[in-house]
Order: sequence, then C-alpha cells, then structure tokens
Amino acid sequence: IVSDWHSLPTNQNERIKITVFVLDRELRSDAIKAVVYIQKRPQKDAPWGNTQRDQTFARKIEDLILNRAREIRAEAINDVQQ
Repeated sequence: IVSDWHSLPTNQNERIKITVFVLDRELRSDAIKAVVYIQKRPQKDAPWGNTQRDQTFARKIEDLILNRAREIRAEAINDVQQ
C-alpha cells in the first residue's frame, strides 16, 4: 500500500509518503512493515530535498494497523459466537 505525498496545512515545506508492506497473513508484529518517507524544502517554490525516513512514526503506524486488525478479528469472533 503506497500513499501519495501529503503535507499539513501548517507546514507546506514538509511532506510525507507512507508505504505499508503486508508480509504475511498471520496477525503478528513482523507481518506488517511501514516506511515513512519525509521530504523538505527551504521555501515554497523550491525543489523538494532528499528523502529521510521516520522510523518512530513508521512503528506507530504498524502498531495502529495491528491493533485495528486485532479489533476486527475479535469482533468477527464475537459475531460467530452469538
């Protein structure tokens, strides 16, 4: 899953792009890998600079995806049992 580049309205000189890899069908922490790319520019009409990575934010995204997947799985199990 690959997002487009996005900037916050409060900081138009920085943008991020997120790529999520689903590595396995099992619901495990190593089944999801997220990469967050960051580009910056010195001023509005300047070209975008080299890409960096934000590993902390990527880990938070992985955790959010896994938590939501667990919630969906728990709901499905509860629906079957009722």
